[in-house]
Amino acid sequence: MSDVTRAEIAVVAVAELFRGDGELVASPMGTVPSLGARLARATFEPDLLLSDGQAYLVDGDGTVEGWQPFRKMLDTIVPHGRRHVVMGANQVDRYGNQNISAIGEHDRPAKQLLGVRGAPGNTVNHRTSYWVPRHGRRVFVESVDVVAGVGYDNAAKAGAAAQRFHDVHRVVTNLGVFDFGGPDHVMRGLSLHPGVTEDEVAEATSFPVDCTGASTSRLPTAEELHLIRDVLDPAGMRDQEVPS
Repeated sequence: MSDVTRAEIAVVAVAELFRGDGELVASPMGTVPSLGARLARATFEPDLLLSDGQAYLVDGDGTVEGWQPFRKMLDTIVPHGRRHVVMGANQVDRYGNQNISAIGEHDRPAKQLLGVRGAPGNTVNHRTSYWVPRHGRRVFVESVDVVAGVGYDNAAKAGAAAQRFHDVHRVVTNLGVFDFGGPDHVMRGLSLHPGVTEDEVAEATSFPVDCTGASTSRLPTAEELHLIRDVLDPAGMRDQEVPS
């Protein structure tokens, strides 16, 4: 399968985020995260409850099969660790703090973004992963300008209540898959996509990332490749998010 694209490897890497999750609400945000969640449900995690990231539960082809009132979500799912969100990130630091709010000084930001939205609640209430389609130093920074998603250092400062369900699980990028299993919960490489080197990751990251134990991200199986190309994304939207 020499024609497998980086986007297809990323879709499989996102699908793997949900391995072992079982029956919980998967809330992927973005094209590749949505494809990854749908691929996981179509293969090794058939009990996933797929969400459009906001109000609807959807089946594998995106058809709406239920509505989840946000108030009910906040009461019954979000505070009890029964959700796995894959969010985007404009900035991420070595401890997993994430920024989607603003770039620059807080009083006079150079760029206004989405605001913190649901990021604080997501990161302290259930498993959260991040998807970054272009791994670079502007995203992986020494210190985020605004803490939207709560990283491991700030969760520890907030005490036991903030750590009960806190689980910044993985970061998937166009270069590889990372977690926060290094000393003091710093980011480290779990797998690098085929052809990506440790030097390439170092060049694209503003802080040191230990990739010495990183494996090579797996290729899609023939079945997964068929599902991605012919069933889930025949229009090739994945390649617009992660160019080959």
